[in-house]
Amino acid sequence: MPRGNIRPLNGEDQFVIERLLRTSEYIYQRFTPEELPLLLQHCPACGIFSGPSLFGFLLSQVSNPVTAWIGGFGVSWSESRAYNSILQVLLEKLGDSLVARGIPALYYSGNDAENDWLRASLLRQGFLPHRQLYSYDKYDYSLPTQGNLRIIVRPVDTSDGSGDLAALQDIEEACFEPLWRYDSRSLRDIAATHPYFMVAEMDRRVVGYQFNAVDRDYGYLIRIAVHPSVSGQGIGARLMAEAIRFFAQVRVTRIMLNTQEENEHAHRLYEWFGFIRLPQKGFVLRRSL
Repeated sequence: MPRGNIRPLNGEDQFVIERLLRTSEYIYQRFTPEELPLLLQHCPACGIFSGPSLFGFLLSQVSNPVTAWIGGFGVSWSESRAYNSILQVLLEKLGDSLVARGIPALYYSGNDAENDWLRASLLRQGFLPHRQLYSYDKYDYSLPTQGNLRIIVRPVDTSDGSGDLAALQDIEEACFEPLWRYDSRSLRDIAATHPYFMVAEMDRRVVGYQFNAVDRDYGYLIRIAVHPSVSGQGIGARLMAEAIRFFAQVRVTRIMLNTQEENEHAHRLYEWFGFIRLPQKGFVLRRSL
């Protein structure tokens, strides 16, 4: 059992977390650097300290009132051989905080089931296979279509009252099961920390949205969603075309995405736009709390 002071993390711990992220390769990171302050503000997190030095941390991402993901885990080089026991202790501590919020389960996602360095450890600690994911990559900016040009694509407005949040929540509930949904707080955080978050308007009604992330030369197409009531009208293609234009402007060399194995409609859209399905399988694990 690792020795040290285990305590919740908050915004004052941002610097020591960032230092560990820079200095160790024993890192799992589901968040962008811009998201870290808001994660520490809104989501349970815990760490193990030896004096002022952080040698292990575990962050959650609470996307809605019933769903939490492992957002980040890391151990220092000096404690890397003990990462299994550090993970076990931090999972128990984090689980207590999530249960206090009424969250019934904790999820973990990885991009490659065969080579994920945490997967076996998590399975030993009570996580179970839950979903399979497909990964796609695109290496150019080609566009087979512009989509429906009658659709207005504009930046999201997350202000209270007259903003887009109510429409976005309607799209979330219509398109996704609770596992994948974002609540209004999460959508605000995404808009504040991601470089591209656009909505699609048809007849002055928000009917879809799309947001991306960028990490150095890589672009991440995180989500495209269109309300089922207007499917088949070229709205997803319009959002995709605008997303690829954004990636061309920031000059990424590779555009990446993950999608659920059974989401055949999305697979057809991605492959139409020249994304190539990769041989490795992504996955989701679940642990009841």
